[in-house]
Amino acid sequence: MHSFFLRKHPSVSLLIPCLLLSTSIALLSCGPVLGAQSAADEAAVREAVRRELREHPELVLDILKENSETVLEIAQQGNMLRRRKSLLAQWEQDVKQRKIVKLDDRSFRGKADAPVTMVVYSDFTCPYCRQAEYDVSRLLQKYDGKLRVTFKALPKDDPISVAAAKFATAAFLLDPVKGWEFHDALFNGSEQYEREGEEFLKKTAESLGYDFKKLKSETNAPAVQQRLDFDSKEADSLGISGTPHFLINDLMVRGAVGRELFEEAVETALRHVGKQ
Repeated sequence: MHSFFLRKHPSVSLLIPCLLLSTSIALLSCGPVLGAQSAADEAAVREAVRRELREHPELVLDILKENSETVLEIAQQGNMLRRRKSLLAQWEQDVKQRKIVKLDDRSFRGKADAPVTMVVYSDFTCPYCRQAEYDVSRLLQKYDGKLRVTFKALPKDDPISVAAAKFATAAFLLDPVKGWEFHDALFNGSEQYEREGEEFLKKTAESLGYDFKKLKSETNAPAVQQRLDFDSKEADSLGISGTPHFLINDLMVRGAVGRELFEEAVETALRHVGKQ
């Protein structure tokens, strides 16, 4: 059963070297296999531990259970390193292929002449999108003058998601500045919105100075649906499926990858500015 576990979870084998020392201590203190070994003879100790683990793989499981938090940290760090390596390889190819997106009718956060543009394809009811929004706001602060950000709604095919996208799009079309305020309120109150529905939209709109009836009427305007349809087709043309998704100049970033990888994407984009 234990060998089946290790075959099904090969990443555990990567953790064994990190656990050899603690296993050695345990075996040296109570196991006859290592009793005659000198503590100074590290190579012999390690080989004896490996032999003991081969013969008694259940020891690995015991140690994993006893050190579950440490093991989880190691696994997460390994996943992050693999993801970073994969993204760096992908970005080297991304910078060779220019991505064409429509930006001339969109409002931005950040300076208009910033060398790096981030296009956010997102959904107001997606928890990962909400998580990524926090990182995006921090990026704008760190790369002040170097980064500008615009938003394109990609709602799921459900009434709650579509309604949020339509209201936000209408808000942007009526007033680009207050549109960002509506955008923030939707993300910050997304859980409340899913509970209250239109009542939340009404309270939010009125708190920002909108005439709710007018705003609601605007959600049915052809320009709103045209913008949503265009952004959906644009996303399809870029191979984007699911949210959140980000285009940072020509670099594609899928998912809420975390602050460090977002920063690395911006730094990579900055290094390639003017090279194309």
